[in-house]
Amino acid sequence: MASRPFSLLVLLFSAIIVSDAAGSVGINYGRVANNLPSPDKVVQLLKSQGINKVKLYDTDATVLTALANSGISVVVALPNELLAATAADQSAADNWVQSNITKFYPQTKIEAIAVGNEVFVDPKNTTNYLVPAMKNIHASLVKSKLDSAIKISSPIAFSALQVSYPSSAGSFKQELVEPVIKPMLDFLKQTGSYLMVNAYPFFAYAANSDQISLDYALFKNNPGVVDSGNGLKYQSLFEAQIDAVFAALSAIQYDDVKMVVTETGWPSMGDENEIGAGEENAAAYNGNLVRKVLNGSGTPLRPQDPINVYLFALFNENQKSGPTSERNYGLFYPNEQKVYNIPLTLEELQGGQSTPVNTSTSQAPPMAGEVSKTQVGQTWCVANGKAGEEKLQAALDYACGQGEADCKAIQPGATCYNPNTLEAHASYAFNSYYQKNTRAAGTCEFGGAAYVVSQPPAYGNCEFPTGN
Repeated sequence: MASRPFSLLVLLFSAIIVSDAAGSVGINYGRVANNLPSPDKVVQLLKSQGINKVKLYDTDATVLTALANSGISVVVALPNELLAATAADQSAADNWVQSNITKFYPQTKIEAIAVGNEVFVDPKNTTNYLVPAMKNIHASLVKSKLDSAIKISSPIAFSALQVSYPSSAGSFKQELVEPVIKPMLDFLKQTGSYLMVNAYPFFAYAANSDQISLDYALFKNNPGVVDSGNGLKYQSLFEAQIDAVFAALSAIQYDDVKMVVTETGWPSMGDENEIGAGEENAAAYNGNLVRKVLNGSGTPLRPQDPINVYLFALFNENQKSGPTSERNYGLFYPNEQKVYNIPLTLEELQGGQSTPVNTSTSQAPPMAGEVSKTQVGQTWCVANGKAGEEKLQAALDYACGQGEADCKAIQPGATCYNPNTLEAHASYAFNSYYQKNTRAAGTCEFGGAAYVVSQPPAYGNCEFPTGN
């Protein structure tokens, strides 16, 4: 989900993972989209960036095969919809492990299995199945002699906490503690695994921008917040959230459980009410988080423990439901170009800035709590050059024909005829269709041949309309 010097982004990620003193940075590879590169190309992208840790949301055979012999460590997932069957029947767990783990390991470096995802907030109420499913999957790994190589855990949402402020008062929701939290933590300790937590300071900031400093949410210089309970000073909301989880673990006597942040990120685009969404803030959050992780510093409560995170996410995913932000967490666009620049080398980490891509340096960044026009209102639709000529031509024909896009400007001799390329003409037509339909969801897809950007396209001297 972005556009930068690829090789360097990876150097950053690999350096993090190799060093014992520093934490590690991986990335979530979600695929709820119809315009993404093939898994083989994605693996090439990951390797070109030096990213050597990736987390999936399933065990897709094509993806796992593409990752084979790549040197990339993989966290796979057993989806929530399989929890009930896996919990009820050991043979179902055995079959799943045989078909989805042993079939690919060790060529594919599967290092962990996420059993379910944010199960406690699953509307289908699968909480009771979680620990039994984890135990059955583990028993299957034991049979295959893989239990020491592959860990089992389950990502929990930050909302599993009843209290998160101040951090020292962190506690889990009481209704979860005895039935599932403690049994899960016991299992993690017995198997030498770790707690997976999804933490998004963006949500807390967007909901409380009148009380939370944007600089505090983005790891920027700020006065800090002193915890009234233990006197520790916090310089970032992320660290405060992580320590709230550690405090919650301590409150129920599970201080020795390790933690990995399996999802965290910041959207590069959002709706009007999603305060703080935007490229500049996304670049600042992810860039500064990576800087902190690479520097090897822990949290105020556990300063000696490196932080391990998986950024969310690799690509913008155009078929995700919900607000605009849900489709715009990626570091890369579907055409493998970077959405914004974040530090990519240790030298950059020591003094570089995290910036949006193609943003004019003369444009002043928004003040804390303010959302700039390029962050929410102004978006454009452009062609995905990797979709192939046949698909682009068919989509262009539709946009200018049935779609009734205004294509006069790309006719021979007209203002936007040059550059005379299929991608440039398709971009103009797709954007015309998108703006004409008031940038409604689904109007910049064209079967995977297009995607939304938040910076104006640059094709010669042609100016793309905004529809505003």
